Amino acid sequence: MNSDDPRAQRTRARLKAAVLELAAQQELATITMSALAKRAEVNRATVYLHYPDVDALVTDAMEDAVAAVARAAALCPLDAPRGRAPEPLAELFEHVAVNATMYARMLGPHGSARFAARMRERLTGELARRFTAGSRPGGWDDVPADVHAAYLAGALVGVIAHCAAGERPAGGAQEAALAFWRLFRTGCQAGSA
Repeated sequence: MNSDDPRAQRTRARLKAAVLELAAQQELATITMSALAKRAEVNRATVYLHYPDVDALVTDAMEDAVAAVARAAALCPLDAPRGRAPEPLAELFEHVAVNATMYARMLGPHGSARFAARMRERLTGELARRFTAGSRPGGWDDVPADVHAAYLAGALVGVIAHCAAGERPAGGAQEAALAFWRLFRTGCQAGSA
């Protein structure tokens, strides 16, 4: 199968839309390939032709969300004041709040391990590139840049999962963004408060 073929691209788009629609209605663990085929109006063999399992399809369908999370983390100015979350981070937490059900399903106990791993991987990569390009704050020379990046990426994914599960601060997305920023900023700047 040629993935550049417009028919294959249309089928993949229909499958991605179908899995996101189903995930908005039910837990990922309950979504079957048969249900996906029916929702996307294709036969079951076609689903398997494009994706080996539901988890692979979910991960592909959420790739734009993963990219948005990685971009937001990479765009945060590490020298921004502690008392105000940078705009990319505030927008990210608003996005998570609007799509809380989806993120809760993707990152929850019955969610997609591949999706969570992909998100951590992309975040770690973005932050590690930023750190090795010279944008890493001083005071962390005794910690490898990739380990530092993985630590911060894991923290962001954890807080997103926490907020999506309904455990947001009273101030909603803005307060969640600010709380995370204070932690993130401290994790980037040795000795900061």
